[in-house]
Amino acid sequence: MAALQNACKIMAKDLVRTRRYIQKFYQMRTQLQAVGLRIQTLRSNQSMAEAMKGVTKAMRSMNKQINLPAIQKIMMDFERESETMDMKEEMMNDAIDDVMEDDDDEEESDQIVNQVLDEIGISLGNSLPEAASGRIGAPAKEANQQEALLGDDAALQARLDNLRRE
Repeated sequence: MAALQNACKIMAKDLVRTRRYIQKFYQMRTQLQAVGLRIQTLRSNQSMAEAMKGVTKAMRSMNKQINLPAIQKIMMDFERESETMDMKEEMMNDAIDDVMEDDDDEEESDQIVNQVLDEIGISLGNSLPEAASGRIGAPAKEANQQEALLGDDAALQARLDNLRRE
């Protein structure tokens, strides 16, 4: 039995040693994965640095090629020419309108406006209220005084007209 016990002890030690090795292999695998991720991160950083280097060269090249005063002068010339062209276009449009416009056009447009206003029930001369000539928030007494003055002026004007007729 002692021989079996010794054999069992040896097997138990082997089992413990194997379990430790398995645990160490898991740890080594985890460490290797971490090293792999670090290498991948470093490669990404290196690629980013190379891309930034290329962009920096391109930006430096563009900055050397750009002549800001010349671009400003071009933009000012463009603006000036554009304004000149707008003025000429406006003058041509006015000239064309003057040549093509008839007196009948104005009368016809007035008729159309009156027709539209009649259809919606507005008489341009009669229904539009007169604008108040007083200040906003002025007392009603001041407004009445102003109306009385206007009425007096109208009465004086009527008398003057009667005198002229006689």
